[in-house]
Amino acid sequence: MSSSILEDLAATIRSRRSADPAVSYTRRLIDGAPLKPAKKLGEEAVETVIAAMSESDKALTGEAADLLYHLLVVLECRNIDVADVLKELEARVGTSGIEEKQRRSTR
Repeated sequence: MSSSILEDLAATIRSRRSADPAVSYTRRLIDGAPLKPAKKLGEEAVETVIAAMSESDKALTGEAADLLYHLLVVLECRNIDVADVLKELEARVGTSGIEEKQRRSTR
């Protein structure tokens, strides 16, 4: 999978800032920032964990998609570009998780 789908989805979410809240779930989330989208992200994270532990691969896939969508909404609410997150991930490629956590603790 290319990151372009995440960037495309982030652009769609950004465009929803000007959508009619009567017809746009994304706009209603954005209007409720920071609490509403953050709470929804937390709910989706829990649902993803539950699916990972006890549900089908299809259920986990659906919950993971929901989680990514809601994460992108939270990032949009904070004006954080998904490209910056992808750059951070790219910078971590080839670095062990232990090394990366040590680097974060010294920032």
